Amino acid sequence: MKKIVTIGGGTGQFTVLSGLKKFNNNLTAIVNMVDDGGSTGVLRDELGVLPPGDIRQCLVALSRSSEEMRKLFNYRFEKGSFKGHSFGNLFLTALEKISGSFEKAVEEAAKILAISGRVIPVTINDTRLCLRLKNGQIIRGQSKIENSFFKKHKGFTKLFLEPKAKINPEAKRAINEADTIIIGPGNFYSSIIPNFLVTGMPEAIQKSKAVKIYICNLVSKPGQTDDFRVSDYVRIIEEYIGKPIFNYVFFNNKKPSQKISSRYEEEGENLVWFNNSDFKGIHYKTVSRNFISKKVPTRNQVDKMKRNLIRHDAKKLAKALSLIIK
Repeated sequence: MKKIVTIGGGTGQFTVLSGLKKFNNNLTAIVNMVDDGGSTGVLRDELGVLPPGDIRQCLVALSRSSEEMRKLFNYRFEKGSFKGHSFGNLFLTALEKISGSFEKAVEEAAKILAISGRVIPVTINDTRLCLRLKNGQIIRGQSKIENSFFKKHKGFTKLFLEPKAKINPEAKRAINEADTIIIGPGNFYSSIIPNFLVTGMPEAIQKSKAVKIYICNLVSKPGQTDDFRVSDYVRIIEEYIGKPIFNYVFFNNKKPSQKISSRYEEEGENLVWFNNSDFKGIHYKTVSRNFISKKVPTRNQVDKMKRNLIRHDAKKLAKALSLIIK
């Protein structure tokens, strides 16, 4: 069975893994480690642990345990001292404290959730995402960067990690052994790109002989990726990696209902689109489908993070991917 590695973080990676596990149990999720918002941010600041949030989502996505167990790990307390915290985040934090190692905590949680595959932090160094704006100001912290509007500062000059972080040897090994590497979707500058700021990560991907696939975002991020077309996302990722690496690029070609589109446009977000002329002379093949899920997610009122209404359909992605990953 083909060895598949996904790289990312957040809801996008959760969706990809949820679909892929139906036809492949040789999955490895490499997860960014810069999350510092919501429950994860509180735990990092107060207890000095590594960020559990995105790791938890990947563990739940790959879990073959009961529906109740998966719900338990994603359960978010609605009141009291634990308000806003998810049980899974608290569980991973406690395991890290008991074992003395975040990696061991993830391994133990993986056993409890009976996951199909592996979940690996891209780095085990405690690091923060930072952004230097063109006016010289530095924004520190993924959550602050996520909510920043680069456009009003006329862009930025550098995205970096502070302190520098080295690639997790297990992540490097997984990339080296992979038959297929899937990058994205996810928040572009705060979930996807941070993986390639880790020292040794771009080089590992460059050297990998795996088939490399990029799954493009569905919507733009106001003030950050305004007017980005599919080809812009591909170009920038490859710039961070250091060379053209993609064999396939997946993107959506269907517009959602006017009702949902209008809600996004009110907040300055737009569907990521494309022009056929963008793909002249490209080095990758394109896979264009209707990848939009018909389900509109409900929002937990105690969850302070903004969640997308337009999401990828896990089954549609998995079906399209399975035609390539044989």
